[in-house]
Amino acid sequence: MRLAYFYTSQMAESRAKELAVIKRKIPKIDSAFSRAIKDLAPCTFGLEKPDGTHYQSLVRAVIAQQVSTAAARTIGNRLKIKCGGSINPARVGKLSLKQLQSVGLTGAKVRTLDELTRATLSGDINFRRFPYLSDEEIIAELIPLFGIGRWTVEMFLIFQLGRLDVWPVDDLAVRRGWDVLHNNSEPIKPKALNLLGEQFVGMRSVVAWYCWRAS
Repeated sequence: MRLAYFYTSQMAESRAKELAVIKRKIPKIDSAFSRAIKDLAPCTFGLEKPDGTHYQSLVRAVIAQQVSTAAARTIGNRLKIKCGGSINPARVGKLSLKQLQSVGLTGAKVRTLDELTRATLSGDINFRRFPYLSDEEIIAELIPLFGIGRWTVEMFLIFQLGRLDVWPVDDLAVRRGWDVLHNNSEPIKPKALNLLGEQFVGMRSVVAWYCWRAS
């Protein structure tokens, strides 16, 4: 199930059933996940309404790149104040590059937000289309923007769109969690983890969730 642009309680009910089935499947494929699924917090992708708009989610992701959680929160709050209380393309688009930089954004992040905002306002990026696009189609649409790489879009797909089959092998915490669960003596490489993930096709976001929790 792909989450629509507008979230409904029926979607949450359907997703809860999907996750229950997946939780039973994963240990049958790889017993190393048995204890993690039993002991760790359950996966909640798609069970709650997304936190803000898709645009706001990407703005937060850009702000959070290479800074602490506290710093990202501070910068986000400053930007919100600059925008008059609501971060949206129309309001961000009215800010000058100097005003954007004044909230604590680096020059590179200012360029990223500027490109993202322009693309959203022009319709080059239409978030309402996203429920009908595949993961790879969304990745292909967003990564041409300066400063938005595959990992950023993967996090957007998982946490904002609730996509269930994203496998972020470049995420250090995912690899570390995999190593912990499998008692690996040597850190697993992204290429090797990508191949191992093929056995979980259709549920790789949930596998990543438990790797994160185990890391």
